[in-house]
Amino acid sequence: MSKLPAPPADGFCAQAWERTAGLQQAIVEHPFNTGLADGSLDRDVFAFYIVQDARYLVGFAQALAAASTRADNAEDAAFLSGSANGALVEERRLHAGYVTEFGLTEAEIDGIGTSPSCLAYTSYLRACALTEPYPVLLAAILPCFWVYQHVGTTILEATGELGEHPYRAWIQTYADDEFAAAVLTARELVDRVAASADDAMRRRMLAAFTRATEYEWLFWNSAWTKEAWPTAEFLR
Repeated sequence: MSKLPAPPADGFCAQAWERTAGLQQAIVEHPFNTGLADGSLDRDVFAFYIVQDARYLVGFAQALAAASTRADNAEDAAFLSGSANGALVEERRLHAGYVTEFGLTEAEIDGIGTSPSCLAYTSYLRACALTEPYPVLLAAILPCFWVYQHVGTTILEATGELGEHPYRAWIQTYADDEFAAAVLTARELVDRVAASADDAMRRRMLAAFTRATEYEWLFWNSAWTKEAWPTAEFLR
């Protein structure tokens, strides 16, 4: 497990993390994540989360791919496009393992509707990809990297030896060194882009980072409550 160094104190990422520090703590302390940490999380709740997350990752990958086309150099473009591929391939492989373990059929998966929060978050990222400038899009993408790494490493630190922990594959995925390296690269990219932005652009970046982090909390909470559309009762 790699513990990420603190971002440079004068950089955008340090400002963004300080702005959302209370929210980051609320995410770690959310009942979904405390249940994930101690292994008591109901499997039906986790299965609902896995289905939502697989759908979310499609939109996240599209936002990453859009960002890669706007990168100023080949190295940044390769990182962003590689991350888009990873979202669709590597993490979905993790999901497929849990789907198999839980014995979910395709019919059962199709029967789980996309939650309002999942649709809202993916729609927000797609909207940023279509309408926002490159620095703002990068800021909106960053929380998915950073929040998951923070949650994963915090859980592993608290849990220690995972042994037969029912969610060890998830914890290991987001607490491992390779993912930490990707998060650090993403942070450095955002800090570098923000350093050349004017104050107005940095404010827009901070607003995007904050909103995406809010969506992270909403996503965890929607899984915990197995969020459904309140309008469903009015439909045939």
